[in-house]
Amino acid sequence: MRRVGDNDSVTSLGNTTTEGFRSGFACFIGRPNVGKSTLMNALVGSKVAITSSRPQTTRRAIRGIVHRPNAQLVVVDTPGLHKPKTLLGERLDSLVRSTLTEVDVIGFCVPADQPVGPGDKFIARELANVKKTPIIAIVTKTDIATPQQVAEQLLAVGRLGEFADIVPCSAADGFQVDLVGDLLIQRLPEGMALYPEGDLTDEPEQVMIAELVREAALEGVRDELPHSIAVVVDEMAPREGRTDLVDIYAHLYVERSSQKGIIIGHKGERLRAVGAAARKQIEALLGTRVYLDLRIKVLKDWQRDPKQLRRLGFYD
Repeated sequence: MRRVGDNDSVTSLGNTTTEGFRSGFACFIGRPNVGKSTLMNALVGSKVAITSSRPQTTRRAIRGIVHRPNAQLVVVDTPGLHKPKTLLGERLDSLVRSTLTEVDVIGFCVPADQPVGPGDKFIARELANVKKTPIIAIVTKTDIATPQQVAEQLLAVGRLGEFADIVPCSAADGFQVDLVGDLLIQRLPEGMALYPEGDLTDEPEQVMIAELVREAALEGVRDELPHSIAVVVDEMAPREGRTDLVDIYAHLYVERSSQKGIIIGHKGERLRAVGAAARKQIEALLGTRVYLDLRIKVLKDWQRDPKQLRRLGFYD
């Protein structure tokens, strides 16, 4: 993982670092749907990763940048580690494992409202093989658990392995989110800022827009459909002669014709709702009005097809 500034002058970032300034990378790992993306957004203070109640929403290693007066923390949100059933799943698991070797500190997320299960134990065993990187266990979603559940979960997580710290938090109501940031930053090396002040992510705008469309499409769909949805922005440009309007053309890809019908909905109602929800988020991201044109295309079994995975941006 290249750190911005490794081979550049300090002035290229527009600032200098003072003695004691810390900077580096942390990643969140956990089984699907334990609140990793929501926690990263809370730390950054802005939405840089999409969230959903659907497991395995995250498909990329998204970086969110946390700025402090004495530190800069780059949080890498990874897909949920799980037993893969497709080539896409295998690549996502590989992405998680490679990220673990590239960061300065790891946050192991376990939800407070659910008993420790096989998935958590599996990840704990994986983390036991990470010898030199400090690991902080984070008990998430305390806002939807009772105090007794939280206390019991802290004890249960403590039995999963050796951790530098164990901390409960809630990204939803902000409980101890800053403390999580403090504990991660304490484990970073001293060094200059890696990104310019004000940057919240290094994700390209078109990738973020595609993710916002996918987030809107995930809401209210059947259980078997979420993993079959992929989104690609084909074209994005200011409208000719207009400074207040951006035209965006994107494709939603599914694996079967029946899934296409689900996304479109009765007389196109669902697709219009997806477009309206996504457009609102995209306009907030870009700070301008947006014309969003969504089309749907079937790519049969794309999650298992190496050629189609490359086409959709999931590389080896």
